[in-house]
Amino acid sequence: MPLSINKRRGQPQLKAIHWQSGLAKTSAKANSKEVVPAEIFPGVSEGEGKLYSLTFLHIHVRKAGRPKEEGAGEHVRFAQFGGAGGKMGESTELHTMPGGGPPDQQGGVQEDGFIERQPSYQQSRGGGSMASVDFASPGSGGGGEFGEGRSKHKIDEWQAAWNVTNAIQGMFIVSLPFAVLRGGYWAIAAMVGIAYICCYTGKILVECLYEEDPVTGQKVRVRDSYVGLARECFGPKWGARAVNVAQIIELLMTCILYVVVCGDLMVGTFPEGSIDTRSWMMLIGIFLIPLGFLKSLHHVSVLSFWCTMSHLVINAVILGYCLLEIPDWGWAKVKWSIDMENFPISLGVIVFSYTSQIFLPTLEGNLIDRSKFDWMLNWSHVAAAIFKSLFGYICFLTFQNDTQQVITNNLHSPGFKGFVNFFLVVKAVLSYPLPYYAACELLEKAFFKARPDTIFPTIWALDGELKVWGLAFKVGVVVFTVLMAISIPHFAILMGFIGSFTGTMLSFIWPCYFHLKLKRPTLDRGTIAYDYFVIFLGVLFGIIGVYDSGSALIKAFEIGLPF
Repeated sequence: MPLSINKRRGQPQLKAIHWQSGLAKTSAKANSKEVVPAEIFPGVSEGEGKLYSLTFLHIHVRKAGRPKEEGAGEHVRFAQFGGAGGKMGESTELHTMPGGGPPDQQGGVQEDGFIERQPSYQQSRGGGSMASVDFASPGSGGGGEFGEGRSKHKIDEWQAAWNVTNAIQGMFIVSLPFAVLRGGYWAIAAMVGIAYICCYTGKILVECLYEEDPVTGQKVRVRDSYVGLARECFGPKWGARAVNVAQIIELLMTCILYVVVCGDLMVGTFPEGSIDTRSWMMLIGIFLIPLGFLKSLHHVSVLSFWCTMSHLVINAVILGYCLLEIPDWGWAKVKWSIDMENFPISLGVIVFSYTSQIFLPTLEGNLIDRSKFDWMLNWSHVAAAIFKSLFGYICFLTFQNDTQQVITNNLHSPGFKGFVNFFLVVKAVLSYPLPYYAACELLEKAFFKARPDTIFPTIWALDGELKVWGLAFKVGVVVFTVLMAISIPHFAILMGFIGSFTGTMLSFIWPCYFHLKLKRPTLDRGTIAYDYFVIFLGVLFGIIGVYDSGSALIKAFEIGLPF
């Protein structure tokens, strides 16, 4: 008889699982979670102290009231066994990956193979007890981060490079020529230098996921997420909270930036129109409000992919336009001096454009050949550094001191500018659901998991639909981002503030701190010194950038928008 598993402390309990249409449905309460007792696995004898690699059928468990369409699996624990006397120690936490719907909508039961460890490593880590590894999903409980998890669908290094490139060469590169206006050649140097640092911190972040087996000498993956590293280094309580707060801030700020850039693009397309920037933002917000009903990102993701492809074409068209203007380039306009009032804002913009560390552990875990990760990360950042520095430099040479915060607004032909801006607005609107969906999941996990876990009850009804006030919460997040965009309608300054605040923490300070905390005994003096140097740069960029961008926002409020 198939066995269910319960996470409750004490003796393991056996419950029957009823199989219907290829989907495991537990007869236990919907909110219960499951643990497998050691006795049910043949070959697991007491006192062996071994860790077994197990392959489980994907058991899809949903919270009461959670919609099936989300495909967000419940947080399930599977035990790994070992240790003297067959005692169960910690368990391995496994989460199903979001997206695509439940197994019955995909043509059968999904099969996921999880966790392959060396027995000797586990024995050396505490008398044969079991390791705990988190695979977080947005729909699950716990302190996981959005997008963390393992998928049965592996990717090669080229697909991984595409994901990284899409993250660090998105539509926000339209502000890089403005960064060159503010920072001159130093901004161009920063585009290359920050790419190198972010590539380095990405590699050491993944390095911290592994420990060396003292017996075999092989590296074993013992952690699986940014949150897992934070728990290890900051403590189980505050580690996840610190990362989740930084994530929520960055995700909401990214949503605000999408609304701001839409307003800038539309007012640039119709500069003589009667609708001002803030009014355009409110109109865009009307189209974003239906996202409160969003349950799946599948269709949006497909459209977003093609919009990303069109954005790459638009970038090439802009560069082609600039190359046609070579005779009028202002070579002498690029500054060598440093403007300490505006340059830190440019640094924040550049740091924000390279932030990808938060999802690198998941990406590396899903690689077919993990040995290609460093190669993939190196070349994706080399390509990004070359393209960004050339794009910013060439566009600034073309438009010189007239360079605007969004470079497409500098195009002279009204028809051509309107065509380009229209595609960028569509791209921004279709990109908005991704950080919005992630932010809502994190907020729901923090505040709406039902009492006593959180202070508020669940936002989902028993039939899987949103409660009225749950819909109000999701729509309220959209309204909040639109109101914040209307209140802070300064694209480059806001981006600089975000990059200086959360960007430096996620990409500079925390990865190096994790590296020093977990790997110091194995590091040489040069590596230790470089880690401290990157932390120093992160703190310096963060403090000065937040101060200068905050001061610039205050001045911008005092001056007002040019309506």
